[in-house]
Amino acid sequence: MLTVTGRRELYISNYKGILEYGDSFLRIQTKTCRIIVSGTRLAVDYYTSEEMKITGFIDCIQYES
Repeated sequence: MLTVTGRRELYISNYKGILEYGDSFLRIQTKTCRIIVSGTRLAVDYYTSEEMKITGFIDCIQYES
């Protein structure tokens, strides 16, 4: 489940893991697909086994099967 607050915050629940992580690009594995987040100054503020918060200037969210 994704929750987007404007262009600055993104919450992801029920994910499996972070595949790639950089300042402008994140690739996250979920149970059914991959989520690709692109933007600038992206950062993972926190993550637990069930939820993570991504902040920065989010330009695009894509799903990859």
